[in-house]
Amino acid sequence: MKKITNEFKKEKSSKLRVYIILRFLVIVCMIRQIFQGNLSNVLLCILTLILFLIPSILSKKLKIEFPDTLEILVYAFIFSAEILGEINEFYIHIPNFDSIIHTINGFIMAGIGLSLVDILNNDPNTKFSLKPIYVVLCAFCFSMTTGAIWEIFEYSMDKIFYMDMQKDTIITEITSVKLNEEGKNKPETIKINSLEVNGEDYMEKYGGYIDIGLNDTMEDLIVNFIGAVIFCGLGYFYLVGRGHTAQKFIITKKTN
Repeated sequence: MKKITNEFKKEKSSKLRVYIILRFLVIVCMIRQIFQGNLSNVLLCILTLILFLIPSILSKKLKIEFPDTLEILVYAFIFSAEILGEINEFYIHIPNFDSIIHTINGFIMAGIGLSLVDILNNDPNTKFSLKPIYVVLCAFCFSMTTGAIWEIFEYSMDKIFYMDMQKDTIITEITSVKLNEEGKNKPETIKINSLEVNGEDYMEKYGGYIDIGLNDTMEDLIVNFIGAVIFCGLGYFYLVGRGHTAQKFIITKKTN
């Protein structure tokens, strides 16, 4: 019993250390942005500090327990997405950083989705009990739905506020039925050898045509899919009693 208590205290202290360190880094970043006069980034830092409070608020309001591993991952995800990705421009300068973030998002959301169904499954007041395969299917759908909603949000911000959240990519060829000279429903592919915009040679400057975010959106959904599948695999084995890795990422209902 003493050993279990010591392990519990060790986990809690690890979570607290991560929480304090990340909040300290966000505050340092916010002070720096204030001196630089960048109001939008200051607001982003404030938003990050608020998001850090969500696990604690949900835990108290809904009487649920976040595993320490999941809570640490959530803190790291928020910090990486907002502070590293947006303010420090990791999305631009670090290859595949955006894909990593969306993969983690798919993993976390699948964990939350499985947790919601699992809590209902284990509630004596509910009148249904889903088999493990249907629980992980619900978790997968929950993850993909949140991923799709986020992409809709990015598209809306780009269309309304011209924010370019859906980052553009450079392409060197286009495949479309619009290019079929006979007007048939048969796609034709052309390679882009020259491109001029407002009298400026974009081919020489950028090396191709600037895609308007479609590739970024689809890549985000694909890696979200990968993250969701990985967790659902772990979650299935956990539900059938063949693995305990997923337990570190599954929210439970407080018993006391």
